[in-house]
Amino acid sequence: MSRFFHGGLSDSESSSSDEEELYSEAEESESEESSSEEEGSAEEEEAEDEDSDEEGGSRFLRGAESDDSDDEEGKRTVKSAKDKRQDEIEGMIKAIENAQKINDWVTISAEFDKLNRVVQKGTQSATMPKIYIKSIAELEDFMNDTVKDKVATKKMNAANARALNAIKQKVKRNNRTYETEIEAYRKDKDAFMVEEEATETVKPKRLKSVARSVAPEDEDNDDGFATVGRGGKTLTFTPESIFKHLKVIIESRGKKNTDRNEQIKIMEKLLEVAQSSYQKIKVLLALISTRFDLTTGAQSYMSNEQWKAAEKEFNVLVDVLEASPQFVVVETAEEWDDEEKPPQPEEGEIFKIPGSVVSIVDRLDDELTRSLQHIDPHTTEYIERLSDEGTLYTSILRSQLYLERLHREQGVSSEEALNRVIMRRLDHVYFKPEQVIKTGEENAWKAIDTKFDSVISPRSKATGSASDLLHVLCTYLYQHDATVLRTRAMLCHIYHYALHNQFFKARDMLLMSHLQENIHSADVSTQIMYNRTLVQVGLCAFRAGLIYEAQTAMQEICGTGRLKELLAQGVQIQRYMQVTPEQERLERQRQLPFHQHINLELLECAYLTCSMLLEIPALAASGSSPDVKKRVISKTFRRMLEYHERQIFTGPPENTRDHVMQAAKALAAGEWKKSSELIHAIKIWDLLPEPQKIKDMLSEKVQEEGLRTYLFTYAPFYDTLSLDRLTEMFDLSTRKVSALVSKMIAHEEIAAALDQVNNAIIFRKGVELSRLQTLALTLADKASGLTEMNERFLEQKTQGQGGFQEGGAPRGGGRGGRGGRGGRRGRGGRGDSGEQRPQRSVQFQQQSGFHGGAMKT
Repeated sequence: MSRFFHGGLSDSESSSSDEEELYSEAEESESEESSSEEEGSAEEEEAEDEDSDEEGGSRFLRGAESDDSDDEEGKRTVKSAKDKRQDEIEGMIKAIENAQKINDWVTISAEFDKLNRVVQKGTQSATMPKIYIKSIAELEDFMNDTVKDKVATKKMNAANARALNAIKQKVKRNNRTYETEIEAYRKDKDAFMVEEEATETVKPKRLKSVARSVAPEDEDNDDGFATVGRGGKTLTFTPESIFKHLKVIIESRGKKNTDRNEQIKIMEKLLEVAQSSYQKIKVLLALISTRFDLTTGAQSYMSNEQWKAAEKEFNVLVDVLEASPQFVVVETAEEWDDEEKPPQPEEGEIFKIPGSVVSIVDRLDDELTRSLQHIDPHTTEYIERLSDEGTLYTSILRSQLYLERLHREQGVSSEEALNRVIMRRLDHVYFKPEQVIKTGEENAWKAIDTKFDSVISPRSKATGSASDLLHVLCTYLYQHDATVLRTRAMLCHIYHYALHNQFFKARDMLLMSHLQENIHSADVSTQIMYNRTLVQVGLCAFRAGLIYEAQTAMQEICGTGRLKELLAQGVQIQRYMQVTPEQERLERQRQLPFHQHINLELLECAYLTCSMLLEIPALAASGSSPDVKKRVISKTFRRMLEYHERQIFTGPPENTRDHVMQAAKALAAGEWKKSSELIHAIKIWDLLPEPQKIKDMLSEKVQEEGLRTYLFTYAPFYDTLSLDRLTEMFDLSTRKVSALVSKMIAHEEIAAALDQVNNAIIFRKGVELSRLQTLALTLADKASGLTEMNERFLEQKTQGQGGFQEGGAPRGGGRGGRGGRGGRRGRGGRGDSGEQRPQRSVQFQQQSGFHGGAMKT
């Protein structure tokens, strides 16, 4: 092998570093051994120089299949890495020149990208290859000529035109880096292309460390350490180099093995040296975005330190934008390409910077919510974290003022962003009491300069009522938005009215909005807000003493047994229900922070109490007269009551359900005082405002329903009953008792008449059925139900068979269909009985206050 190397190359070339890059480690070791042999026997090698060209190749290829391949391939030449790279560059330049001849900009764009990658990767000298400078200079000239030729550009196809537009920016941005070399080439092309024999300065190897020790006199801060970039060079931060550093950081965003903490430190230093408003805005936008990138995955949340730093930098960004009205941040702006010459807008001119103020606000709010979801709500850490909501609300208000100014003074279209900010503001106030809202508004306006004011919600209204503020914000979204934000604003408005005991306003708005008709097609978060609003309307009706409306409003949510899931206050896994990890993860992401929760125990207690006051009289009415159809108001309450009655031994009540169930049994037995005492013993009422007023209202309702239950139960045993007796038994006024009895008579709940002269109730006795007749009627109803069910099963079984018999008569025809019993038990008879079922369900819907989630007026 030594003769082969000696014969093919000179001694100087065999020891060059370029050859070492070509061969593997094994070949390098062989070349080192051959060089040692050459030093020992130099005279023998000089004598064999003539034969080395012939014998070296044959000895190296000894053992080959045939010698013809040597003749076909000729002599083999070994090129250095530099020569190979030079040939590759020349080939790409040649391809670009050939593509220019046929005006193929797609090929030019692809080859130009390859050329830049090869040059940047392989260049080891301080100066770029002159053939590369020549190529990019000529390409720029050719591009400018093509752009000026309007006729040629119009004849281009779509792909070629897109490639031309893309390469215009690429060439412009790339050639800006080599402006000095390109100008030198254009001044004297022949002199520039003369090769200068100069030794190449080898580029130092990359350092893996990001900091190295420097002399104390070179760096005063960082304890003698300085930031080191590529090539082992110390990074210097000057106002002129800000955009170059930013470009490197932005390009590395999203790549693997990127140290984001180091990037944040660099951008913090860039912010310190930034002088112009444009520089500060660009650095702040990149810095805040990089802080958000630190949080990866849905299960983690932004640390408190990083969140506060991002929130502080956002306020600095708004300050800069307010102080420099000539710069505006909008999402639709184009990037400024000239890094060395920052834009200098003239007086009255507006320069748009790509970015989004509202997106930063959204992300800050989302990160705060996510952190509150993960923190234990029963610790002081949750309270401390919740205190950051005040500063965030101030930032939301400042962003609203900034977007209003853009839309009003500078004519920048920002209606969509303004709607999103107002919705964020509503999300922070709609569930709070009035005094909390007023305090938050006052603190937010105090932190904002007095020269800034809002047209939508002026500063003067900050001291007004919270309902006025909600009305102003929601009305703006009603008028200027047609997306889901309008629906959410309406739900916030209804929720606020219900929270502040304005039931009829909340009910009328809910009915007029028709949200219950299409809420099932909305997104999950909007459905959760609808459920919360419906429940809050029910609680408002309960506090107002409207038992029927309260039970109907809460029935749809509380009757399902999935309170936690529907209100997003916990993950409740049902029995025999398989949930994938992805579904469980999404469910946990939807959970509301603890301070927005509705007390589930209070909600269940109110629902069961309302159900008790409605169900016990209904059970008494159906038990005393078999003709009255049994109508189930609350299946949940019925199941609990049946379970409680099946228990052999009943101890003292331990929880809310036990209190309500025992109160229901006492009410059914006519012991209204005991029932009232059990209801009053529930401690959850203390969480409501004015709990004593609620207890007095419940006592009155228990007395009234106890009276109705007594009349339903014992009416068959009376001919006449004095109103004074009822007044004494239930501790009600004569006027109240007379009104209740009159209402029952008017609704035909009891067959009686009111004798106002004698102040008594006269019961009308119908034809009383004997015990045998009652049992016979019951047996007939059950037999009829079994026959109907049997025929329905038979019809389903024969449904797939032929539909017609011989002669064209329908199957099951004849006299009234299958069975031939006139039409009552035939197909027509089943149709009649089958039509009664939907009729009963429609009647039930008409009697209920809400239909499909909506309350009936």
